[in-house]
Amino acid sequence: MSEERRRPMRGHGPMGRGMMPGEKAKDFRGSVGKLLNYMGRYKIALVFVLIFAICGTAFNIVGPKILSKATTEIFNGLVSKLSGGDGIDFAKIGRILLILIGLYGVSACFSFVQGWLMTGISQKMCFRMRKEISEKINRMPLEYFESRTVGEVLSRITNDVDTLGMSLNQSVTQLITSITTVIGILIMMISISPLMTLIAIIILPVSLILITTVVKSSQKYFRTQQEYLGHINGQVEEVYSGQNIVKAFNREEEVLKEFSETNDTLYASAWKSQFFSGMMQPIMNFVGNLGYVSVAVVGGYLTIRGSIEIGDIQAFIQYVRQFTQPISQVAQVSNMLQSMAAASERVFEFLAEPEEDITVENPVHLEHPEGRVSFRHVRFGYKPDKMIIHDFSCDVEPGQMVAIVGPTGAGKTTMVKLLMRFYDVNAGSIFLDGHNIKDFNRGELRESFGMVLQDTWLFKGTIMENIRYGRLDATDEEVIAAAKAAHAHHFIQTLPGGYQMELNEDASNVSQGQKQLLTIARAILADNPVLILDEATSSVDTRTEERIQKAMNNLMKGRTSFVIAHRLSTIKDADVILVMRDGDIIEQGNHEELLKKGGFYADLYNSQFEETA
Repeated sequence: MSEERRRPMRGHGPMGRGMMPGEKAKDFRGSVGKLLNYMGRYKIALVFVLIFAICGTAFNIVGPKILSKATTEIFNGLVSKLSGGDGIDFAKIGRILLILIGLYGVSACFSFVQGWLMTGISQKMCFRMRKEISEKINRMPLEYFESRTVGEVLSRITNDVDTLGMSLNQSVTQLITSITTVIGILIMMISISPLMTLIAIIILPVSLILITTVVKSSQKYFRTQQEYLGHINGQVEEVYSGQNIVKAFNREEEVLKEFSETNDTLYASAWKSQFFSGMMQPIMNFVGNLGYVSVAVVGGYLTIRGSIEIGDIQAFIQYVRQFTQPISQVAQVSNMLQSMAAASERVFEFLAEPEEDITVENPVHLEHPEGRVSFRHVRFGYKPDKMIIHDFSCDVEPGQMVAIVGPTGAGKTTMVKLLMRFYDVNAGSIFLDGHNIKDFNRGELRESFGMVLQDTWLFKGTIMENIRYGRLDATDEEVIAAAKAAHAHHFIQTLPGGYQMELNEDASNVSQGQKQLLTIARAILADNPVLILDEATSSVDTRTEERIQKAMNNLMKGRTSFVIAHRLSTIKDADVILVMRDGDIIEQGNHEELLKKGGFYADLYNSQFEETA
C-alpha cells in the first residue's frame, strides 16, 4: 500500500478517542432535530413519559401546600388550648396526613412508570443504533476503515451510543420535571403570597449571574481536560499494544516521562475544572439561604398582620428550597444535552457515510466462473492528485498462475484490491470472464475469489470454526482435509484440544506462522475459482514454505491465481510474472524468460543471493 494511505496509529485528539463528556456538537439544533426524527417511532411512549412526568411532579408539588394545612391546624389547636378551647384536632390532622401520603404515593407511582418507559425508549434506541451501525459497517467501503483508527470506529458503537442513551434517559426526564417543578412551584408560591414570590424571584438573577461567571471560568479547563484525556488514552493504548517494543529498546523511562507530562497537564486542568464545577452547589445553597431568610422575615410580618397562615410560611419556605434546585438541574441538563447532541451527531455522521453500491441493475451472474481476468489501461490513485497506477494492462487466462513482483510501493497489493472492488479504478476497466467487474453485485463478485493476506485475521473461537469460516457448510472432514493440504494438520494435533482449541481474541496463543497456515487452510476450504495470495507464506519457515507451495501448486491447478511475493524463489513456477515498478508493468514473462532478459527482474532475483560485503 502506498505511503499516503497509512493511517495514524496514535489515538490522540477527537478522531481517535471517542466522545468525551461535555463535548459540544458542531450543529446543536441540527443534531437534536435528527435525533427527534429518529425517535419518531417512539412518539406515543414519549407522550406518556411527558404525561407521567408532569403528573408525578405536580402531585409532589402539591404536597407542601397540603402539609401546611396540618401545620396551621397544630398551631391553631395550640392557640385554642391556651385560650381554653378544644385544642388540637388530631383526627383532622390524621386525615390531612393520609391525603398527603396518598399524594406522595401516587407521585412515586407516576415517577416509576415514567422512568420505566424512558429507560425502555433509550435502550431500544441504543439497540437500534448499534444494529444499524453494525449493518452499516458491512456496507462501508474499505477506504473508510483504512483512513481512520480502529478506536475511532469502535467509539461510535460503544462510547457515543452509550453516552447518547445515558444522556437521553437522564436529560429528557430531568428537563420535563425541572420545567414542571419551576412552573408548578411558581404557581403555588403566587397562590400563597405574591409579595414573598417577588422576593424569591428577585434573588434568582443573582444566582444566574454567579453560575454564568463560574461556567465561563471553567469552560477552558474542561476543554483542556477533554483534550488531554484523549492524549493520555492514546498514549496508554499505544504503549500497551507495543509493550514488547518499548522493553526491547529500553524506552520505559521516556514513555513514563511523556506520560507524566501529559498526566500533569490533565491533573491541573481536571482539578481546576472540577473545583469550579464543585462551586456551583455551594453558590446555589448560599442564594437559597438568602431567599430562605428573606421569606422567613417577610412571612413572619405577614402572619402577624393576618395576611397568611402560619402553615403557609412553612409551605413557602419548602417551595423556596425546591425552587432553586430545578434551576441548577437545568444547568446540568444543558451539559447532558450538549453531550447527547454531540454523540448523536457523531452517530448520524457515521450512518450518513457513503456506502458501496453493493447491488447493480441487471447484474451479471456466472454459474461457473472460469477465472479469465483482463486489465485494460487501468489508472488508479487513492487520492485523485496522486496516481500510483498509471497504465496497467494484462490478460490472464483461466488456470494460470500469475505472480506480481516488485519493490515496496509498486502497487502490487493495490491491484488485488481493485480486482476485488475494494476500490474502483479512476480510469480503464477490469474484466472477469469478459464482463466488467462493475456489472457484478459486489457480493457475487467476491464469491469468485479466495484470499490469503499477509496480515492474518482470526477470531475468538475454535480452530475448527476459524477454518470453516471459508465455507460455513463444510463438514469436519472437509475442514481437516483443508488443514492437511495447508500442512496445518500436524501442528493442530499437537495443540491442547486439537481442532477444538479455543483461540483468544488476538489469537496470541498460536504463533504467527501457525496463524498463516490456518488462513491458508481457510482459503483452500473456500475452493474459489480465483485465488489471491498476498505474501501468504511470509510468516513461515523455508521448509514449511516449500511444503505449502507444493500444496498450493496442486490447489491452483485449473484455477486462476494471483501471487504477490517478495521472495522470488517461491514463484519460479508461475506461468506469468508481472514485474511492477511505480505503478506500471515494466517486464512480463515467465521466470526463465525474465532472467535471460537481464533486466529489473533479474536484478531483483540475483540480489537475494548476493553476499553483503
